[in-house]
Amino acid sequence: QVQLVESGGTLVQAGGSLRLSCAASGRTFSTYNMGWFRQAPGKEREFVAAIRRDGDTYYADSVKGRFTISRDNAKNTVYLQMSSLKPEDTATYYCAADRFSRAIIRSINGFDDWGQGTQVTVSS
Repeated sequence: QVQLVESGGTLVQAGGSLRLSCAASGRTFSTYNMGWFRQAPGKEREFVAAIRRDGDTYYADSVKGRFTISRDNAKNTVYLQMSSLKPEDTATYYCAADRFSRAIIRSINGFDDWGQGTQVTVSS
């Protein structure tokens, strides 16, 4: 099991930027696919972005062009750089790890381990 700890969530004004970080335990981080999901109150958890172990990236249409996912394998950390934030980006953001390099990348079913989440609130 991989332990994941998110950080960086806060209150930010619309149009602002924010970077989330997710630190992972273990010595095989570089072999994992990593993802970011979010969940707003009363809504289901939804895919935001993912990065495969080979560096390929994927984004939800709602964040494409505004968010960037990246990873630093030397630091066992995945990042989500968010810009041009909108009030509808308000949610708890969760980091997730896929230890088996599944083909599924945009679904919660493709990930094994989850962090506890970090709250992002975008004010209008």
